[in-house]
Amino acid sequence: MVLQELGSQISKALASVQEASVIDEKVLDACLKEISTALLQADVNIKLVFNMRSNIKKRVDADTGAGLNKRKIIEKAVFDELCSMLNSGIDPKDIKTKKQDLKKGKPNVVMFVGLQGSGKTTTCMKYAHFHKRKGFKPAMVCADTFRAGAFDQLKQNATKASIPFYGSYSETDPAKIAEIGVNKFKEGGRDLIIVDTSGRHKQEEALFEEMRQVSASVQPDLVIFVMDGSIGQAAFDQAKAFKDTVEVGSVIITKMDGHAKGGGALSAVAATKSPIMFLGTGEHMDEFEGFETKAFVGRLLGKGDWTGFMDKIKDVVPEDSMKEEIMDSIQKGNFTMRILKDQLQNILKMGPVGQVMGMIPGFANNMMPKGSDKQSEVRIKKFMTMMDSMTEKELNTNDIKLLQQPSRMARISRGAGHRPADYQELLEEFKRLKMLICGGKGGGGMMKNMPKNLQKGMAGMNPHNMQMSMAQMSRMLPPNVLKQMGGPAALQGLMRQMEGK
Repeated sequence: MVLQELGSQISKALASVQEASVIDEKVLDACLKEISTALLQADVNIKLVFNMRSNIKKRVDADTGAGLNKRKIIEKAVFDELCSMLNSGIDPKDIKTKKQDLKKGKPNVVMFVGLQGSGKTTTCMKYAHFHKRKGFKPAMVCADTFRAGAFDQLKQNATKASIPFYGSYSETDPAKIAEIGVNKFKEGGRDLIIVDTSGRHKQEEALFEEMRQVSASVQPDLVIFVMDGSIGQAAFDQAKAFKDTVEVGSVIITKMDGHAKGGGALSAVAATKSPIMFLGTGEHMDEFEGFETKAFVGRLLGKGDWTGFMDKIKDVVPEDSMKEEIMDSIQKGNFTMRILKDQLQNILKMGPVGQVMGMIPGFANNMMPKGSDKQSEVRIKKFMTMMDSMTEKELNTNDIKLLQQPSRMARISRGAGHRPADYQELLEEFKRLKMLICGGKGGGGMMKNMPKNLQKGMAGMNPHNMQMSMAQMSRMLPPNVLKQMGGPAALQGLMRQMEGK
């Protein structure tokens, strides 16, 4: 997760308050000192940290009274003050409106600006890919004539994401390239046209003048400023300079994958009253997540983000993907290898495991070991390779004895290029997941204990899909992490949390 170390340190400080037998001034001061130290190490401005500490003490003193839980008051004060520090002051609804102001079927021109080296071109590709999955028809225009290889990079990224692109090796006027490209894609029926502009090594008048010219030629509906998160609180001056030059609608902060100064960058940009729209958390297309202050702080403190979690599930498990006959079959205990294979494919679409699991309340920031994302992906692909070696009969059966026949085990594992022990591991996972979803002979599986009001609580999402998706989470986690969470039973407990019990 983004800023994992910072989240762990703040959570540890709050845990010390929970463990204290008596909450006095000394305990509160020790907690606030730990939190302040963690924020300063993340390069958050010292004035912001001092104000936060002062505000928390005032709130705790004001709210303390007979019958009030002081631990809860401190936890709530810390949460609210962190949200205030990272909030740009713009109403989240207004930000959402701006973001969703992109209308499908109508040309939307989005211009990206920023300094060279901030990851602007890669972010253009991620932004296009994100909206392509939402049903838009994106296209990319390279108006960067300053950096050698800029068009080649955009062309490579666009090809990888299967997105049309436009650029020129001979034309040197970025405004002209942008105008031609935008007009071309408007005529071609593209409803999201992304213009990648030049960057510089520093803020200089030539860069700002070029930005103004490109903006005048394409009349963008939205200008997005891409900023390197590793520069920490120096982001304040950079964001302010760009905002004063062009009408920046929102900000995307990149390189947030584990960088120590990310907290400083977030708080600095928020201080300029510029709404942060997305965070870049890696080089890959799916390492790109939306930013909403309360959800982000909730994940930072291990409280999760159910809304983001549900959005992830809805993106990869469409409502019509679970046919009624399949669900009826599962409810009768007929869970097959083919159904498991479909679920594994959905897991691979959800993105990095750590990013998704960080949205689940109670999932500690340090619970997912470093490198476990890759480890889980390798295991899933290994299992899918073995299922590719199965016959139709083997994929559609729920008879574990059939799948355990020695001749079948040898043929399937050999055909997939794996050891019989690997196939045995697949069978164990199949049995475990079948038990989790369908239960044993006495019932008790997720499908049989489905909360009645789950559909209403989950904003109309198909409850069958939800249950299957929670089972996916169980399959997605490395075994040691699932054990640390409390096993499959803990996931059923999470379902009850979602239901509001």
